[in-house]
Amino acid sequence: MKRCNLFYKWALSVCLSLILLTGSVSVAINNLTAYPEQALKLDKPTQVTIAAGMSVTKLVQQLEQQGLLTDSWKIKYLVKLKPELAQIRTGLYELFPSDTLGSFLQRVLEGKVVTFSVTLVEGKSIKEWQSSLDEQPRLTLSEAPFLAVLKTQGDESGLPEGKFYPETYYYHADESVVDVLNRSYVMMQSALNAAWEGRSDDVQVKSAYELLILASIIEKETGQASERPLISAVFNNRLKLGMRLQTDPTVIYGMGERFKGNITRKDLQEATAFNTYKIKGLPPTPIAAPSQAALEAAAHPAAVDYLYFVSRNDGSHVFSKTLKAHNAAVNQYQRRKKK
Repeated sequence: MKRCNLFYKWALSVCLSLILLTGSVSVAINNLTAYPEQALKLDKPTQVTIAAGMSVTKLVQQLEQQGLLTDSWKIKYLVKLKPELAQIRTGLYELFPSDTLGSFLQRVLEGKVVTFSVTLVEGKSIKEWQSSLDEQPRLTLSEAPFLAVLKTQGDESGLPEGKFYPETYYYHADESVVDVLNRSYVMMQSALNAAWEGRSDDVQVKSAYELLILASIIEKETGQASERPLISAVFNNRLKLGMRLQTDPTVIYGMGERFKGNITRKDLQEATAFNTYKIKGLPPTPIAAPSQAALEAAAHPAAVDYLYFVSRNDGSHVFSKTLKAHNAAVNQYQRRKKK
């Protein structure tokens, strides 16, 4: 009887110990699984870089060292319960004041890295775009990136002007500018080929590249979008008749750094490869990056017989069929003379 009592006491002690142990384990597991709910201590957004080879344990320890959370030791054991937490992705990530450790880690697991953007504005030259690219944050620059892209794409011309599509491009931290420009080049080639293949029968240019040149001039001459097909028609009609294009933006492009805001009579008489008051036909290269709309206008000029246009100084133009009518418009809007 005495032995039975001792056995029961021992069994009861073991059971109680197991219950206490089970309860302790349950509490410990609950504490671990609740750890990601800890709010990050942030007053403003900040960024963190996850380098190749960094583990989630090292990452959380780094956050603790920065004073953003506590108890980083728990992540080592939490990963054993949730192995998926180990699958973090490299890159630059942003942390927000509203973040918990869990919400931040979820973005890291999904690879939602910080993205940057750069806008290559239509109507701008390669030189102007280069200045913009040089100012972009976290974009890895290289020497002569536009020429590098041409070589990568098998274009040995050494003439990048106009061959890159104006658009807003998104990139990741430390991505190469060449990678960004490769996307721009491919987009322009696709848009240009589509415009060339779908061009009107009356278009006077002889190649897709000439269409690109014409589109760049239309881009620079256009103040109102609705006028693009009309401006295209003027240039197309002039090419058909063998008339010089006589367009100021080509003169300005040919002047380069010498252009200070005004074109003089002397400038119009200067023989440069881009002075369409002196040369016949198109200049040798585009003078800017044409938009999609300019490409379409070059490929589909309006069915009108205008040969001239002059600015009203409000972004719009007066279009004329004859030199007499054109001169009258010039007198009215440019020389400020009454009819």
